Amino acid sequence: MPRTPFGKSRPVEKPYAIYKQGEFEVRVLKTYKHPEKEDMYSRWMVAAKSPMSFGSWEYGDTYCDEVKNLPLVLADTGWLDFYGKNR
Repeated sequence: MPRTPFGKSRPVEKPYAIYKQGEFEVRVLKTYKHPEKEDMYSRWMVAAKSPMSFGSWEYGDTYCDEVKNLPLVLADTGWLDFYGKNR
């Protein structure tokens, strides 16, 4: 199995994908597992912003399933190949 195609960290201005619902936005900056090997405990490095963060990005890891439950609004073509539109 090849390494994850999204394993190189990106800046918040150029994420692999953006998920958004209302004023809550999550940008995927890095993944740790190949998409075909992910499970409910797999995590992604993200930047998140909401009214509770007062307009600032908060960085950290989160379970990928929590992010994938949000609507996908923008993504690289490679991202769409694995995760599709709102899978």
